[in-house]
Formats: sequence, structure tokens, C-alpha cells
Amino acid sequence: MSHTTHVVNAGELRNAGGPGGPGDPGALGIGIGWRPEIAEAVEALPGIDWVEAVAENVCAGHLPDSLVRLRARGVTVIPHGVSLGLGGAARPDAKRLADLAERAGALGSPLITEHIAFVRAGGPLTASPTLEAGHLLPVPRTKDALRVLCENVRIAQDSLPVPLAVENIAALINWPDEEMTEGQFLAELVERTGVRLLIDVANLHTNHVNRGEDPATALDQLPVEAIAYVHVAGGVERDGVWHDTHAHPVSAPVLDVLAELRSRVSPPGVLLERDDNFPPTAELAAELDTIRETLAGPGPERTSTTLSGKAVEAPAATGTPEAPEASRADASTDPARERLALAQTALLSALVAGTPAPEGFDSRRLGVQSRALAGKRAEVVAKVAPDIPRILGAGYRAAFLTYAKSSPMRGGYRRDALDFAEHLLIADRPEDAVARRELTQWWRDRSGARPPRRATRIVRAARSVLVGR
Repeated sequence: MSHTTHVVNAGELRNAGGPGGPGDPGALGIGIGWRPEIAEAVEALPGIDWVEAVAENVCAGHLPDSLVRLRARGVTVIPHGVSLGLGGAARPDAKRLADLAERAGALGSPLITEHIAFVRAGGPLTASPTLEAGHLLPVPRTKDALRVLCENVRIAQDSLPVPLAVENIAALINWPDEEMTEGQFLAELVERTGVRLLIDVANLHTNHVNRGEDPATALDQLPVEAIAYVHVAGGVERDGVWHDTHAHPVSAPVLDVLAELRSRVSPPGVLLERDDNFPPTAELAAELDTIRETLAGPGPERTSTTLSGKAVEAPAATGTPEAPEASRADASTDPARERLALAQTALLSALVAGTPAPEGFDSRRLGVQSRALAGKRAEVVAKVAPDIPRILGAGYRAAFLTYAKSSPMRGGYRRDALDFAEHLLIADRPEDAVARRELTQWWRDRSGARPPRRATRIVRAARSVLVGR
């Protein structure tokens, strides 16, 4: 594979945070995603230089003891956001940005990361109720979406105390009439905003299987000098579809993509992600060793890229389209936001509310994505409200998936858990009286002193159950 080069003035990267620059995260090294379920294992793993914590799961005023101990040992902690929705049509929420900034400050982090994705749609731009996806959905690679994303990234950069890096996501579906490849889209984003990149090689592999996109081509086109760090994760293929589960061992094809990236640049950091089905500590250590071995393979033929503010050589982003004139800072993005809002709302409504598939989408793939979103909701609700699956037993997942078909998320996962319990109680379920009484008490304890107005019938039912109906 040939590597053509062009000269990049890395000093122009906004908030670059490279070695010697402001907000310098330095060479991060080898890391692992910190999760409460494996906190002890993470602390015991040898050779861990840094960890990444899901930002929304960390309270700035009460950090988990494990993270406090890791920081005391000199381990860098980076908050990784999942709910900002930078790729959505709306401008970033100021409260979410303030929360991210607060977590970065509490953790002493040199960097904040988020995703190039949308997670909600509807609202004022479409004069319709806001729909929550509960997971990351792909942004169309169009000029409209790029203009909106660039402005959203700039808003976030101006609101955060440290540099921002954004991650490419895995996708099960293709938007029709896209105007750029993934590599071109990322290159344009970096060129216009100076944002740094978090490249997930597992997501590049996922998009290769699901969307027919060549990871090597994407790597050739994106500006590798902007990479802040790299994610590596496992997944599984079912019926020709790759699911980025973060619950399986890292596969050989994903490691091959990591090796491809390593042949172009020495990444400042590489992190192993695992979110479920956690293996013993020894297996995590073995996966980390495999990642180290992959990184020890052949590197760039020229001097490793740096972000020192000097001109450096990097692979050319071939075929990158010119920035449209409308992307100037003085041009309003409102028309683009309105068009993007309508498109994203139509797609999300089809995925979570059962409306018809928008024109141009593969209805079969939309079905796969819809089931994946519902399954993700079921898994997360089980984690944030573990009493519900305990009360319902083996019937929990089937009951939740049935509920999800006609009940979109209208808030976060804790709200979703309350709505699910409410949905069951309205239907006089579960059938077992003891379980129904326990679920009723659970709902009453968490719904507040003033239950939702539409739940009057539940309150009556709850009272009768609690007095031993």
C-alpha cells in the first residue's frame, strides 16, 4: 500500500494538546476502560498507564475509590462521554458540557472524548417530541451534517477546559446519498475545527463488515497526525452482521486494522474496551499483551508524527472535497440544522417508534438496528435498576423488548426503568401477586411524592396491592 505524503502545519490544530502544546496529554501508553465491575482487576493489571471512564457514570463530587487510588499512583484518567450527541441537529446542551468540564477537572484529565454520533432527535427543530436512541447512531456523511457537526464541535471546544477528541462509531446502517467516505469526512472535520481524533479500529472493522468500507482506505484518507489515542474492542458476527459488543475477545481482523494504523503512525495511546461479560483478570492481561505485540510490529517508514507545532509529514487525505463556501463562520447553520433534524427524526422514529422506514434505507437493516437498540436498552436498564430483572426473573428481557417496541425512551435509563415498571403495572403485571406487590413498592419508592399525572390508575392499583388485594 503506497503512502503519499503532504505537509501538515500541526501548530494550526485547534486545542491540539500535543507534546509541548497546551493541555498536553503526552504519550498515554497502554490503557484499559475502567468499569466498576472490573475496578479491582484494573488496579491489579501490570503495565497500565492510563484508564478511560464513562463520563456519565462518574460523579465529580464523589469519585469512586478505585479511580482515586489509580490517580494517586499517577495513572491518567480520561472521561469518555456518550450522551452529548455532537452529530445531532441541535446545538450541544450547555448543562451536559458543564458536566463534562466538571468531571475533567475532578479527574485532573488532560483530554475529554466524545463520539461523532447523534443520540436523540425531534424537539423544537421539528416541533415534535424529543426521541432518545439510548445508543450511538451514525451521522450522514453529507455537507449539511458536516457543517452542523463542525459548529457543534467548536461550541464544545469553547466550553471545555481541556482539548476534545471525537470518536468514529460503529454502524449497522447506511444513510442514502452520502457525499463523502468516512476518511474524507473525518479529514474535513479536523481541517475545519482542529479537533483531535479518537480512532476506534474495532469500529473501522465493524463498518467494513456491515457497510463494505475498507479500513485501509479510511486510514489513508484521515489525518493520522490528529490522533489522540486508539480504541480496541471485541465483537461478534451474526448472520453476516458484525455487532460491536465490547463483550467478546478482540478478534484477529481488529488487530489487523490496528497493525495497519501502526504502519502509518505511532499512536500516543491505545486502550482496550470491555463493557460486559467480563473475563478473569488473566484474560484481560493476555489481551493487553496481544495489543502490545501488535504495536511492536513495523511502524511508519518515516519519522513518527508529532504535534509539536512544526510542519510534519503525514499520509495525504486523497480525494477530500473542498470545504463548501457556506461553512464560513459568518454563515448560519440553521437551514442545515432543520434539514438534518427532519432526516434524523424520521430515522430514529422508525427505529424506536415503529414508523415507516424513510426512503432510501434498507428496511431489513433498520430492523437489525432497531432490535439492537432495544436490546441495549434492556441491558442498561438491568444495570441501573437491577431489582427489576430480579423481580421479573427469566421473563425480564422478553417483557422489556415487548415494551420497547411501542415505548420510545423519553429520558435517561433511570427514567426508562420507571416507565417500564409503570407500563407493567398498568397491565396488571407481573401475574404473580408477590412479584407485582414488590414491583409496585419499587416504583412508589422511586417515582417521587407526586407520581406522573398519567399514572393515577397505577396509584389506585398500588394501594390495593399493598393492602393485600
